[in-house]
Amino acid sequence: MSIYDNAGVVLIPSGYKAGTTDNLYSVLPANGDGDFNATRGSSATRVNKDGFIESVATNVPRLDYPLIDGVVQDCPALLLEPQRTNILLRSEEFDNSSWVKQSSSVTANQIVSPDGSQTADLYTSSSATFEFIQQTISLTGSQYYTFSIFFKSGSTDKLTISLSGGAYSTSQNVDFNLTDKTHTVTSGTPTFDIVDYGNGWVRCSMTTLTTSTSTASHRILIQSGEPNVSTYYLWGGQVELGSYPTSYIKTTSGQVTRSADVCNGSGTSAEFNDSEGVLFAEISALANDSTYRVINLRGNADNLINFGFKNTSNSIYFYKEVNNVAHSPSTPSTSVNILQFNKAAVSYSTGTNYLWVNGFKTVSSTGVGSFSTSLSTLNFDNNSSIPFYGKTKQLMTFKTALTDSELETLTSWDSFNAMATGQLYTIE
Repeated sequence: MSIYDNAGVVLIPSGYKAGTTDNLYSVLPANGDGDFNATRGSSATRVNKDGFIESVATNVPRLDYPLIDGVVQDCPALLLEPQRTNILLRSEEFDNSSWVKQSSSVTANQIVSPDGSQTADLYTSSSATFEFIQQTISLTGSQYYTFSIFFKSGSTDKLTISLSGGAYSTSQNVDFNLTDKTHTVTSGTPTFDIVDYGNGWVRCSMTTLTTSTSTASHRILIQSGEPNVSTYYLWGGQVELGSYPTSYIKTTSGQVTRSADVCNGSGTSAEFNDSEGVLFAEISALANDSTYRVINLRGNADNLINFGFKNTSNSIYFYKEVNNVAHSPSTPSTSVNILQFNKAAVSYSTGTNYLWVNGFKTVSSTGVGSFSTSLSTLNFDNNSSIPFYGKTKQLMTFKTALTDSELETLTSWDSFNAMATGQLYTIE
């Protein structure tokens, strides 16, 4: 007998249909009652199975394929993101006058970009010793902004992203090496990242906190010590209000907003057990930014189980409420990297509730009685107030409280390679 014989809802993101409700298909139940209603008020981008960035239409769920060292992986994850606006103009047109070129030039559409089209531009510096390309943008004070851009090496692989102007009391500078993927802060206190998108492309990003409401120059320079005449390729610039980079949003003459993803409404009371059961997911967060991100199994506002990322660093937690009385551990499961995929499960019953993470039982709480309102809906949100933003490879419910051995198996990996791939490690 398999533990999956008692599964209620099984979501392994793989199938969807555009233009309908219940458009994200579940594997179980076979009658479609477990399908989710995925909505979004705009188009958005994802990484497809070929490793290219592509746009999908309004209300189409995004099955995003993870990249490890620029190599696309076999199985996608459901990508859910908050609303964001790209306030940078001409995000793929660096030859446009919106981008000021100092002692340098840009030649449009020279090589294939990360979206698979020949839209990436070539930047060439002149013989001058001070050259750059920049766009100046108005920013609001005391806010986090993230600047990201795709680069590919030409004759140089050493670039600096610099933010300066009235919005910052001190220039914010990060040096990036596009080849070995290293980065160094040379001024200010930005956070930063570099992600390999394959075919020589990397996405460099830096996040900063403004000090005043004013303008800021978003500038790219070739690092000191490189030849005065140097080249590199660039594509897909983005400046967004937020503490981490999100999926690419193309702009032309004006700012463009990507709406938030919403994904709810799976199941009926037939798929869930009010007395005991398991809620399991393989999930990763978009950022370790100390915000709640909740997957919710509910009957009503007084009878529910919340499960996901807690508002403390690198924490997975659960919260059970029975007839408006909380039954939850005082501390979450910590010491996990929530930016990697983690396998976690809540085993609930009228007795003791347990949280398992990556093959280990971590925390528990005492449960009292059964829910007075039948559990009937599985959502990536808690009553439209605490949405889950992140990536999901699996989401399952079970109608029985599984044994410790079964829960260890469910939340573990079958091999080292499976764990490394699941958590997006580099294997050398």
